[in-house]
Amino acid sequence: METEQVVSKRTHNLFIILATFFIANALMAEFIGVKIFSLEKILGINPLNIPFIGGTSLGLNMSVGVIIWPIVFIMSDIINEYFGRKGVQRISLIAAILILYSFIIVLLSTQAPPANFWLENNAIDASGNSFDINFAYASIFRQGMGIIIGSITAFLVGQFVDAYTFHYLRVLTNHRWLWLRATGSTVVSQLVDSFLVLFIAFYLLGNWSFIEVISVGLVQYIYKIFLAIVLTPVIYWMHIIIDKYLGKEKAKEVIEKAATI
Repeated sequence: METEQVVSKRTHNLFIILATFFIANALMAEFIGVKIFSLEKILGINPLNIPFIGGTSLGLNMSVGVIIWPIVFIMSDIINEYFGRKGVQRISLIAAILILYSFIIVLLSTQAPPANFWLENNAIDASGNSFDINFAYASIFRQGMGIIIGSITAFLVGQFVDAYTFHYLRVLTNHRWLWLRATGSTVVSQLVDSFLVLFIAFYLLGNWSFIEVISVGLVQYIYKIFLAIVLTPVIYWMHIIIDKYLGKEKAKEVIEKAATI
């Protein structure tokens, strides 16, 4: 009885740890995503400027948020593996609510009147140029309503698609080939997520052209799929650690139960 209670407690703790890490990374990705970084500069290469449709070009410029999104994919797949698609859906809904709540709090914080001494103490930047820290604060943290709506919608739709695809592939392969359901679910879900957020935020509610949405979304999608493949061993590594933590028999029982949820 005591052993069963210990194992049950470990399963409960496992869900909390995975869910917390999932939500934390989803939140961070949303807020750091306002910055666009150049992978070409990191690699020390010239801009690629690959010719694309509509006279546009493709370069390795992406939202900083995509750097940690692969961690969200991994957490999502692991939660699905041990707690089923309903476990992923539940955590995704909680994450979306917390993201919306965070956006509201941040919006209110940007509207708060700044203290004079704070403005004066930060009136000069490191190069001696005049600096408006309150404007910088608002510019970095505040995001447009279109981005908020697009981000939350794409996140929820992407996670639900990921959960169903992962579950479908698990049943289709008879619980074999973890790499296939992990990568396959990411390939399908991120095809939706990568373009939906840009389409809503910058096409429907912004001033981007459809071609610009496609070109930027394509680069981010390729990047996400590339990392999903590269990080596949991490999923197996986590699988091994969790199986040891729960015990092989209990882990097998939990996975089999998750497949029916």
